[in-house]
Amino acid sequence: MQKRFLMCRPTHFAVTYKINPWMDPAAPYDTTLAISQWESLKATYENLGHQIELIDPVPGLPDMVFAANGGTVIDGRMFTAQFRHAERADEGPAYRDWFDRAGYEVHDAKHVNEGEGDILLAGDYVLAGTGFRTAHASHAEVQEVFGRPVITLQLVDPRFYHLDTALAVLSTGADGKPANIAYLPEAFSPGSQTVLRQLFPNAVIANIEDAEVLGLNAVSDGENVVLPVQATHLAEELRKAGYEPIGVDVSELRLAGGGPKCCTLELRS
Repeated sequence: MQKRFLMCRPTHFAVTYKINPWMDPAAPYDTTLAISQWESLKATYENLGHQIELIDPVPGLPDMVFAANGGTVIDGRMFTAQFRHAERADEGPAYRDWFDRAGYEVHDAKHVNEGEGDILLAGDYVLAGTGFRTAHASHAEVQEVFGRPVITLQLVDPRFYHLDTALAVLSTGADGKPANIAYLPEAFSPGSQTVLRQLFPNAVIANIEDAEVLGLNAVSDGENVVLPVQATHLAEELRKAGYEPIGVDVSELRLAGGGPKCCTLELRS
């Protein structure tokens, strides 16, 4: 299935502050390498037949490359992001302006949410994470904007502070397969684990080694799954489940806590 993605070149990528466990401002980083890895990710999508739209990077916003956090788009409606940390606050208006100019129906968030970092469409449901970044109150807003049932999922491990670091949507049901996911059970509260088992009995289960290289920060078109090349166990489990894993190296971006999905905001018409 051809998809449309919004991406942002990491022209200003840097790790100069710490707002998640992955970031270390004292450690070296390589912006040139980050750009090269991002360009390879973009080329991977294009080679799979997907369409890429670009938003201009803004100086002083080193995390703007993580486009998935810029909002949520379902049925041609865009729900804006409101970032928890001041360091990323200006990304919200930058993404909102792009969608406004592009002619989307824009709905402004009243509560903290970090876009597709914590809001993922999976078949008939919107899976919504909370615990570290996105406020639980925003889940009701999501349901009102998109008119789809929202399933709240409680994250419990600070390393996996966004839902898209602990869970990947593999199939939405629109491609003829039932909706399915891959996830790391121990990243969720016991009640949320029970809900996930009920909703997705055939889910692909990742292990902690997969999650520690952000292997679940993956993008699927229902057949091909683009994920960090280091997540070898998850790649094999995906292959057993009938998917085609495609490994990419975005290890430099992982220094800021991001992977393929973080760089990729899906534009659903």
